[in-house]
Amino acid sequence: QMHLAESGGGSVQAGGSLRLSCVHSGGTYSTYSMGWFRQATGKGREFVAIVSWNGSIRHYADSVKGRFTISRDNAKNTVYLQMENLKPEDTAVYYCAMRIVGSIHYDFWGQGTQVTVSS
Repeated sequence: QMHLAESGGGSVQAGGSLRLSCVHSGGTYSTYSMGWFRQATGKGREFVAIVSWNGSIRHYADSVKGRFTISRDNAKNTVYLQMENLKPEDTAVYYCAMRIVGSIHYDFWGQGTQVTVSS
């Protein structure tokens, strides 16, 4: 059974930085995209960023473009989200998710890590 575990969340002041990590284990899939999503209190889950299976393609939500960077290290089964110049509106629970190539939806999700940005 695939398991995803996020870490690296915390509390920072506006303008600060954090790096989130997501380690996956328990599966043998060879080609899969990895994405980051977030959900603020009282709001729906929204897309943040996605990286292709080999790291060559990355897409970002407009709200984080230029501030966040997604990357992956397949040797470590880990995907990262480097977050710079954080804003209070970035406050949310951040989730990583895996989408197997050929799937329409994301197949596996982590349990999330809280990011809180104070002004």
